[in-house]
Amino acid sequence: MRNETKTDELQSFIDEQKATRPGFAESYDKGYRNFRIGVMLKQARLNAGMSQVEVAQKLKTHKSAISRIENHAEDVKLSTLVNYAEALGKKLDILIH
Repeated sequence: MRNETKTDELQSFIDEQKATRPGFAESYDKGYRNFRIGVMLKQARLNAGMSQVEVAQKLKTHKSAISRIENHAEDVKLSTLVNYAEALGKKLDILIH
C-alpha cells in the first residue's frame, strides 16, 4: 500500500510538471521512451538466458558496450538494435503508430 502511495505521488508530480513547464513534458517523454528501449533489450536478453558477456562475445564487443546499450538507449543505431536482437536469436520488429 505504501508503494502505491509513493507511485501516486510521483505520478501527480510528473503530471503537474508537465502541465506547468512546457519543456518538461517533451524531455520526460523522450527520456521515458529511451528508458523503455533499454529495459526491453535487457528483458529480451534475460529471457534468452544470456549474460551481457555472452551477448558481447556474439557481437564482438565488450560487456561495457552491452551495458551502455541497455542503460543509455538514447543513442543506439538501428543496425545495433538489429544485431543485438540477432545475437539473442530474435528479430527486431518496429511499430510506428
